Amino acid sequence: MAITKKDIEKVLDEHVRPGLQMDGGNVEVMGWEPKTGTVKVRLVGACGGCPMSQMTLQMSVERTLKEHLKEVKKVVPV
Repeated sequence: MAITKKDIEKVLDEHVRPGLQMDGGNVEVMGWEPKTGTVKVRLVGACGGCPMSQMTLQMSVERTLKEHLKEVKKVVPV
């Protein structure tokens, strides 16, 4: 069964957002492209201007989504 944006949001809600929100930030899903396995996201709040935002995207958001949703191949900022 193909995953949906709702599936992505659920993983983020359970595994990523609590940590980001503790630091005053969050992540928004801007799009999901099933053909390429690409999730488009935007870091907001304190995360938006943080110098560590690229690492947060790769080490937290992308890694977690790939672990829980095998269809996700990459996460890109928009």
